Amino acid sequence: MSVRRAALLAAATLTALTATACGGSGSSDGSGGKTTVRIAYQAIPNADLVVKDQRLLEKALPDADIKWVKFDSGADVNTAVIAGSVDLGLAGSSPVTKGLSAPLNIPYKVVWIHDVIGDNEALVAKKGINDIKQLAGKKVATPYGSTSHYSLLAALDAAGVEPSAVNIIDLQPQDALAAWKRGDIDAAYVWTPTLGELQKDGKILITSRQLAEQGKATADLGVVTDAFAAKHPEIVTAWLKAENQAVQQAKSDPATAAASIGKELGLSTADAKAQLAQLVLLTAKEQAGPKYLGKPGAPGELAVNLHDAAVFLKGQKAVDAVPDKSAFQKALAVKELAGVAAE
Repeated sequence: MSVRRAALLAAATLTALTATACGGSGSSDGSGGKTTVRIAYQAIPNADLVVKDQRLLEKALPDADIKWVKFDSGADVNTAVIAGSVDLGLAGSSPVTKGLSAPLNIPYKVVWIHDVIGDNEALVAKKGINDIKQLAGKKVATPYGSTSHYSLLAALDAAGVEPSAVNIIDLQPQDALAAWKRGDIDAAYVWTPTLGELQKDGKILITSRQLAEQGKATADLGVVTDAFAAKHPEIVTAWLKAENQAVQQAKSDPATAAASIGKELGLSTADAKAQLAQLVLLTAKEQAGPKYLGKPGAPGELAVNLHDAAVFLKGQKAVDAVPDKSAFQKALAVKELAGVAAE
């Protein structure tokens, strides 16, 4: 085992202990014969919070013990998965790309697209900084290993600014907000709801929606460990159905969905509805299309997107090696999605 891998696993062990203290479990089999399902979630205004707030999965699986564990970033989710403290969860496409690449090589697969990131992630700068080139020599915060980090690097690359010319600081969104208020940073690439706070006295230089139009799309993905998917396929199916039900509600009755999201994030229904509208949500049928996850025998373009992200991250020395495109195709859980998409 390499020193780097050992360090990652040591950090993962610490995170596992934290997750357990928050109600997680060290195994998928709970007491009393119940199966424990450990789900990693984040404070992102998408349909995953509808599933959580309305207890859609608990209703579908009354004999299971559902544990929701909150994480601040996909990098933290990866660490928890390595530690064996998470079965299912949400992580951005950049952390998932890193998870499927060396040195992590996490045995999980993408089974759902929680959202395609749009205007809910953006690069915000203090007033007086009007373009990305002006960030040279400035302090810019973003959570390392996140989709925002990937997007920040892509934005700098497109503007011809070397990352080494910018003082990029690793801060979670709430920490970035505190640093912003203290005047410790000049800009931040983060997501809602923190983004909304920064916008009050800052200027948006570029959004993830704009970067997607330039070929650098990002998304929040649902992952499941290979071991859990093999042992509990019926739970994975129930989870997919719950997520699909929540997306359908968000599309047909956004006010009700936004009320649930607002409860989870401490926002008004109106604010939650506005943030929900910044994301692109996809039904299971849409996700089974060629542009996204695809179908058995015909993996979708998401695999290409993840491979391209790995190439970019390798150029930034954020991963050790780029897996073959087929590795990303195999990591798309199209078989699990197919049954739900056909309903």
